[in-house]
Amino acid sequence: MDDGDSRTSAPSTAAESDPEPEPAEQLVVDIVEDAGDWSGFEPTTAAIMAAVNAVAESTEIALERSEATIVLSSDAVVRDLNQTYRQQDKPTNVLSFPAPSLPADVRPDRKMLGDIVLAAETVISEAQALAIPPVQHLQHLVVHGLLHLLGYDHLTDAQAVEMEKLETLLLSRIGVADPYAEPAL
Repeated sequence: MDDGDSRTSAPSTAAESDPEPEPAEQLVVDIVEDAGDWSGFEPTTAAIMAAVNAVAESTEIALERSEATIVLSSDAVVRDLNQTYRQQDKPTNVLSFPAPSLPADVRPDRKMLGDIVLAAETVISEAQALAIPPVQHLQHLVVHGLLHLLGYDHLTDAQAVEMEKLETLLLSRIGVADPYAEPAL
């Protein structure tokens, strides 16, 4: 990663007295480099924050002041998590772990959404197989993971259509092509 562990939100232009935060302040993320080689995604933090801000600034999502953690990890770690929590003994590109609801008095100013864990080797190999820049695939998976934390899913066809449409829209706002489009022949 380009600058180590970080807690990041977009800069604000709102005055201190404004009752509503700027959209990008709606979602604060902690980025934690846990394992794996993330050098192929640089500038990693900037790429992740562009994806986070696409979600935070979306008028299509009702987002309260929230916080999430994005963990940059390895196939080995994600494989262990996938086995433990999904009973699938294989790595995957991204896992989302929604946070349990907390009483309002524990953290009244910000809702904890949960954690997103990404596997460097899988993200790289998928990007290569798709012939897309790894950083754009990373951005897609960050948006995808955040949408899961916000309650979106793709268990049914209708859910998948809704989630994919929203992902595609958000990614288009940061210059990432439709990840669900059929490849050109």
